[in-house]
Amino acid sequence: ERLILPRGIDHVIAVDQGPLGRTARGNPATYLGVWDAFRKALSNTPLAKERGYQAGFFSFNVAGGRCETCRGEGAETVEMQFLSDVTFSCATCQGRRFVGPVLDVRLGDHNVADLLELTVTRALALYGSIKAVRTGLEPLARLGLGYLQLGQSLATLSGGEAQRLKLAAALATTRPDALVLMDEPSAGLHAADLAPLMACLDELVRKGATVVLVEHDMRIAARADHVIDIVMAKVMEMGG
Repeated sequence: ERLILPRGIDHVIAVDQGPLGRTARGNPATYLGVWDAFRKALSNTPLAKERGYQAGFFSFNVAGGRCETCRGEGAETVEMQFLSDVTFSCATCQGRRFVGPVLDVRLGDHNVADLLELTVTRALALYGSIKAVRTGLEPLARLGLGYLQLGQSLATLSGGEAQRLKLAAALATTRPDALVLMDEPSAGLHAADLAPLMACLDELVRKGATVVLVEHDMRIAARADHVIDIVMAKVMEMGG
């Protein structure tokens, strides 16, 4: 059935505790949509146009410029019968995901493999003039994740890092008429990470969004305009 939203709310953004993604090729750049902007920029360079390299040639999800030994994963996994599987860096591309002529194409001083090795902070400093790059990466930097590499596997992120990556994606896409629902945004975060989190939530509210949190951390609850204590309601249901 069609969801009927209250007046003044155009769309809903949900940030939950679910996994970031199941693909081994997933990374912060792809999750935030930044990698598409880099691939397009690479395909617009003079050398790429001369050779006929389209944006898809710079993808590690399809055949083209990627390393076909590891199929763009940068690593290979050996299945062990009685032990845990063993994963090691691809011997062909040395974990860089790309090999061959595609590496000749450069955006500034970086080829496609170099770009994946940039940190969020460095990528913003060098390529923040690209609107999609700036829009996608700035929230991540404000949440204290400027040290992450663009091509870092999502599987290697801690719980707190994964949660903040989801928040960054929400910040990058939220419009003033949004209802933002968040499930335990402080989960996995160190106490020092709460200040950047609250600053970003405050920014959403200033933009006109409505933010609803399911949260147990009273330091966050103390900043809310309205608090509903569902613990007492549950106790009453149990006859307490």
